[in-house]
Amino acid sequence: MKSRDMNTDWIATARTLSEALPFMQRYAGAIVVVKFGGNAMGDDAAMAEFARDIVLMRQVGINPVVVHGGGPMINDMLTKLGIKSEFVRGKRVTDKATVQVVEMVLTGLVNKRIVQAIMDEGGRAVGLSGKDDDLMVCEADDPELGFVGRPVEMHPQVLRDLFEAGIIPVVAPVATGMLPNETFNVNGDTAAGAIAGALKADRLLLLTDVSGVKDGNGEVVTDMTPEELRAMIDDGTVAGGMIPKTETALKAIDDGVRAVVILDGRVPNACLLELFTEHGAGSLIRPKR
Repeated sequence: MKSRDMNTDWIATARTLSEALPFMQRYAGAIVVVKFGGNAMGDDAAMAEFARDIVLMRQVGINPVVVHGGGPMINDMLTKLGIKSEFVRGKRVTDKATVQVVEMVLTGLVNKRIVQAIMDEGGRAVGLSGKDDDLMVCEADDPELGFVGRPVEMHPQVLRDLFEAGIIPVVAPVATGMLPNETFNVNGDTAAGAIAGALKADRLLLLTDVSGVKDGNGEVVTDMTPEELRAMIDDGTVAGGMIPKTETALKAIDDGVRAVVILDGRVPNACLLELFTEHGAGSLIRPKR
């Protein structure tokens, strides 16, 4: 016969699961698009933790879509191949040679690594890009930048088909163009926002390497309306690298996404904290409080 003392950690775990139940019920059947990137992509332990969270979301009835970036991996490969990058106003000019490397790295190396991580945690995942089933059709965002795309048509049925099959879609931000044989590199946040808008997602989670949107005093704003966020952009409170993310958030809400969260991906289990607790892990933007 074996006996077992009630460990306080076990009790705390059980209490946490019990407290999470109402949130799990709230999001049952919900579509949650997660933009994954930053430092976590280069760390095996962080990748495994992220994959475990995504599998748990699917297990409790959420339909997650993972959209990823891969800038550092692209830079490494361009360096290895001796392809030099030119920049216009801080943005990389993407010529034909560069976009071929982008497609190879994002749809091959990065995408399949995330798929494998999800599979290793017991989930079912399929990797695809914006090219598959014409999921994302683009035109040039700025002629000076070459093959950097802006989504103009979205066909998300392939994602709904994967939901029905119990499979987690993992999407690389590479898209087709309006002309034959065109390939476009799409900013990961932009792609995630476009996919969330096309699906009318319940949540778009933009994982970052910062703690969220900060006010003039440097404090993270945990809850705001689009109007409040636009005012912060206009008066310069939101600046620099946070502007593209906030603009993605605003467009996604305009396109029908119920709420967007810019959250700190460095926080352990950030997605679960955001969805299954009252506390959250970042800045929530939603039309109404």
